[in-house]
Amino acid sequence: MSGELLTVRMLCIAANSPDVDIWRSGIAQASVPIEFSALDATAAAAQLLRGGIDVCLLDASLPEAEINRVIKAARAVDPQPFLAAFAPRGRARLEGVDGILRRPSTADEARRMTELCVRVKIPTRVLIVDDSATMRSIVRKILSASRFALDIHEANEGIAALNQLRGAHFGMVFLDYNMPGLNGFETLSEIKRERPGTAVVMMTSTLDNAIADRAHAAGALAFLKKPFYPADIDAVLHRYFGMYMPVS
Repeated sequence: MSGELLTVRMLCIAANSPDVDIWRSGIAQASVPIEFSALDATAAAAQLLRGGIDVCLLDASLPEAEINRVIKAARAVDPQPFLAAFAPRGRARLEGVDGILRRPSTADEARRMTELCVRVKIPTRVLIVDDSATMRSIVRKILSASRFALDIHEANEGIAALNQLRGAHFGMVFLDYNMPGLNGFETLSEIKRERPGTAVVMMTSTLDNAIADRAHAAGALAFLKKPFYPADIDAVLHRYFGMYMPVS
């Protein structure tokens, strides 16, 4: 784990004590210092309104009124905490939270979930590669509105993108398929050769399922068909950060 975030303030609201104990045990094993507290919904809402919480863990099995109280409080402060609900198998229909985690059953699972939560608070460098300034602007606008912390950069063609990738670590690349010079697949191949850990999302307006299949086979995390919508990019971001969509 790397980044400028030195200490994370994490608040847990759970329906029962065993869940709190599992989270506490996992958090104790995390790779960064975490200031952990566990409160009931009423006390948690008051704490959230005072600000300073980085991540709020919310039990999706709590009564709806308690969940709504916590969500309302979390959305009333600036900066807002990242609000991650946890549920069995990571599935829950909850509006107003930022992501869904699988409910941990062991301390090690809780540690992994904790690392995911810390990761969303450390800005991830993202590169948008498209020869269309309009498309870069659209993708940048969608990414800028995300609840995930993103440091957004741009390149207008493949060679420029590779030069940026060689000079700094990027977590994700949104890569156009149709570009002059190096096309999307040639650029993808170079990225995977030089920066295999970088997640690549291929974008294209071409109506050809074979392109999507080829992109996945070449190592792309996802494939977006233009025109796409903010929810499509949001789904890709949740997948990248190891979380489920809030409503599924």
